[in-house]
Amino acid sequence: MKLLSRDIDKNGEGGVVLMPEEAEDMWHAYNLVAVGDTLRSTTIRKVQTESATGSVASSKVRTTLTIAVEAIDFDTQACVLRVKGRNIQENQYVKMGAYHTLDLELNRKFTLGKHEWDSVAFDRIELACDPTQHADLAAVVMQEGLAHICLVTASMTLLRAKIEVAIPRKRKGQCAQHDKGLTRFYDQVIQAIQRHVNFDVVKCVLIASPGFVKDQFSEYMFTQAQKMDNKLLLENKSKFLSVHSSSGHKHALKEVLSDTAVTARMADTKASGEVRALDDFYQMLQNDPNRAFYGIRHVEYANEQQAIETLLITDELFRACDVPTRQRYVRLVDSVKECNGEVKIFSSLHVSGEQLGQLTGVAAILRFPIPELEDGDSSSSDEE
Repeated sequence: MKLLSRDIDKNGEGGVVLMPEEAEDMWHAYNLVAVGDTLRSTTIRKVQTESATGSVASSKVRTTLTIAVEAIDFDTQACVLRVKGRNIQENQYVKMGAYHTLDLELNRKFTLGKHEWDSVAFDRIELACDPTQHADLAAVVMQEGLAHICLVTASMTLLRAKIEVAIPRKRKGQCAQHDKGLTRFYDQVIQAIQRHVNFDVVKCVLIASPGFVKDQFSEYMFTQAQKMDNKLLLENKSKFLSVHSSSGHKHALKEVLSDTAVTARMADTKASGEVRALDDFYQMLQNDPNRAFYGIRHVEYANEQQAIETLLITDELFRACDVPTRQRYVRLVDSVKECNGEVKIFSSLHVSGEQLGQLTGVAAILRFPIPELEDGDSSSSDEE
């Protein structure tokens, strides 16, 4: 994402001009655009013209519109952002107040205006425009007959391919059918890796499975690559890393990213930092529950005591249509930063973010235990 210009006054009102350069930038734009904002971009509009004879001709014209945002739709697979709203600026093709849906496109700039820019929105722009944060990890999570090819970026886990092949069981003295099915499965996985993994960008490809499937697959893949003289795979052999997972399903990726061998390889990526923070939270919850809180009321109470060392929060909470709700979470983030606490904003499209979402979306690791919270909470709930 490129930040082309920024015009925001001291009260936090104004706009920025941004240009998305890759699919992931659309996710950042989705987290920036909120209901009530203004959005200006070029779009195609169908226009009907009536001639002197009364015949009507319709044509498509490209025009620039400014809309007041009313609805936002994000397609996670295609990474397309559609924003619907009413036109608020005079235009020769579109009446004032008429509805239009803007499709934000790659390499086409748009202007986003807000009545109040907060710290979370500024952090999001900074993250989107930081070139060091982009996709550099691919993962193949597999078991016999099932494989998921995923790309892990700083903000999301993108499922690029799901491969399912029926493999006949081994029977006494008859292994040929099983071996044929397995070979067919491995070939499809290899084709998917070549199709979806850009080795110019990706630093590491994880092959994860229960048992010995990963080792058998790796051996088969590089044996075939030698036979077929597949330079793409042979030149990037050092990027492949075999790790254990409990299954071949996508959710197993969370434990894969927690593996020490993996975190060493992807030490520079934001994704590993999030996974480590969530692991630390779970360990703290198990070993010292008075230093691990989740739920907005509990976390706000801990913040009042200036006890938060690390705040874990999902970006989904900042997309609340209700402005006071969003501001509540923004105040919490700002307050933790003021007290020298660390804030980790998790992407709801990332496996770690999905898991945090199941814990209300907000959690905290504390500097010191607060055992009296439950007593205080129960007494206040009794009063209510």
